[in-house]
Amino acid sequence: MTITAYAIIAASGIGKRMQLQNGQSKQLLEIGGFPVIYHTLNAFEQASTIASVHIATRTENIETLQEMAMSFGFRKIRAIIEGGKERQDSIRNCIRFIEREMANSRTSPDIIMVHDGARPFIRPSEIDDISRLSMQYGACVPATKPKDTIKFIASDPGFFGETPDRNRLLQVQTPQSFRSGLLIQAHEQAELEGWYGTDDASLVERFFPEQEIRVYETGYHNLKITTPEDVEAAEAIYRRLRAGDETVKQK
Repeated sequence: MTITAYAIIAASGIGKRMQLQNGQSKQLLEIGGFPVIYHTLNAFEQASTIASVHIATRTENIETLQEMAMSFGFRKIRAIIEGGKERQDSIRNCIRFIEREMANSRTSPDIIMVHDGARPFIRPSEIDDISRLSMQYGACVPATKPKDTIKFIASDPGFFGETPDRNRLLQVQTPQSFRSGLLIQAHEQAELEGWYGTDDASLVERFFPEQEIRVYETGYHNLKITTPEDVEAAEAIYRRLRAGDETVKQK
């Protein structure tokens, strides 16, 4: 079955926890000699189910990303637009663009998936797996098992409360993928109510509680660049993934 998936890349964050100077974008930090977002876009360029990519970024980064797309021959990038005040606003801006495309062409994607621009190491095969599972189940979200024990905070914030069963916990990642109509309606309803969720899955959970969300368990390589320590970890992941890719080519 052929699947047509559109990707939305959220790349508007300034990375406050990265302690960057002059409002520098963490997506433009270099890993392995290339900007973080280059790795992200390259994965979506190679994924067979992805038909087009829509990027929401800061106004001052639009030209830089346009030049990057031309330089590296990223043919699937359909639009690079201004992000919003919050991440959810940025996603909504891209959805509006996609809706206008749908109205003009009278065609629509099967799937819309949303990914963090600061997650550079998602693999093309994982993107395609998530696309297929979201087409089958309506929604699919990648996640990993937590490495550490998680505890609730007690009513007195200086003390721990109870400890949830770690076997029932997952750390949620992106790309989060949904049948297109489902995600569009969830964002429209959230905008009407002025409700902001922590991720796109939380919107679907709130407005479509009957919709089950399929889990896709990934490895720990799908790191989000958030703190300075993450850059060092990302360099190590990049070297390991690159070595693995070279081994596959040799075979």
